[in-house]
Amino acid sequence: MTTAISPVAVRMPRTREPVADILARAGRPASEQRMFQRMYGLRDTRVLTGDETFEDLLADAGTEALRGHQPDLVLYGHTVLTQSMAYRPGFARRLGERLGAPGVPVLGITQTACTSVLHGIDLASRWLGGPGGAGERVLVLGGDQGSVSDSVRIIPGVTVAGDGAAAVVVHRGTDRYAYLGGARAKDTRFHRNMAMDAEERRYFGPATEAGAVDVVGSAVSAAGLTLTDIDWILPHHNNAMFWRGFARTTGFPRERIVLDLLPEYGHVFGIDGLLGLEHLDRTGRLPAGGRGVLVALGQGAYFQAAVIERKE
Repeated sequence: MTTAISPVAVRMPRTREPVADILARAGRPASEQRMFQRMYGLRDTRVLTGDETFEDLLADAGTEALRGHQPDLVLYGHTVLTQSMAYRPGFARRLGERLGAPGVPVLGITQTACTSVLHGIDLASRWLGGPGGAGERVLVLGGDQGSVSDSVRIIPGVTVAGDGAAAVVVHRGTDRYAYLGGARAKDTRFHRNMAMDAEERRYFGPATEAGAVDVVGSAVSAAGLTLTDIDWILPHHNNAMFWRGFARTTGFPRERIVLDLLPEYGHVFGIDGLLGLEHLDRTGRLPAGGRGVLVALGQGAYFQAAVIERKE
């Protein structure tokens, strides 16, 4: 039976914070601030302030995605290793209760950087297809509160991340989307992550573009398709320059790489592709039969892609 994915539920904080202000506060040079805005297309991020909490964003997104159903399993993919709710013991219990599913297992997926959320969707699909019928419905949550530390949210020369949460339900049957296939990869040369030396950093950019091209090709092939069968790329929001390079290398039209939300949200860790999918669908640009590839990249270097098709 086909693996189905529900409509995407998104929760973003109310407050905007300019990327230039974040970079200036961190002591980054003015030239980098100009580059991020003019060449990378990064203008604002969203940050939690006042009475907003990240735990609330996750619970609200999950509740909307479930649409009154109860999950058999909850998977939470995140990039930042320690989230704000970790300082209040009992997060898994509280989340299950708020979702109307007390006692349901809540498992975290991490240590794969920003690929963790798409990895969660793939894991959910495989779990549902496991021997003995492991369950009927998996809630996949994603997102991070990067604003807890500028050192966490800034990748020098690459991007600036903000706060946000998203959720989908993966199950057997039919729903808004069909999950057609996916792929993941890792380039072990860059395992030192933010501790890479100058030589490793010099090769990291070209290797990341090559990894993105390869993982998209592998995912499309796993779905029994070619890139010409794909209508949209729902990309990782590192920066616009990276995806211009991807378009040149692959020949995929730049105007069909959905970066509409990049100036408004910046990079939102592992949920960028889901944000793009929700935006594309909400604006009526993904009709029935339309196909997209969600792409996530992670420091480390990790790569993940998922192919979906819009159903009736």
